[in-house]
Amino acid sequence: MPNTRYKKGRQYAADMAVYCRQMSQDNSGEISRLKRNLICALKEDVTPKQRQALFLYYVKGKNMREISEHLGVDKSTVCRTIQRGERRLQRCLRYGAERYLMGAERE
Repeated sequence: MPNTRYKKGRQYAADMAVYCRQMSQDNSGEISRLKRNLICALKEDVTPKQRQALFLYYVKGKNMREISEHLGVDKSTVCRTIQRGERRLQRCLRYGAERYLMGAERE
């Protein structure tokens, strides 16, 4: 790798990106385990309304106004529903990850 210590601009950023990819560990196993746990948490811990709002927001790419029109509720209700669903998922993945990991590996 050429000496890129003093380079500036796009070429330096590209060299750094290549360097970071080469030096980083392979974490594909952890990512797939996290995805599995996230799907499990979506099925078990999130309410159906939260699941629907999260699906429309993250998967379909709709904004809060579009979701509120689709569901027939106020925009602030959609915002709160999404925030509560996100907090539930974070809490589940943070504190319940070990339980899900052990359960998923046994199945």
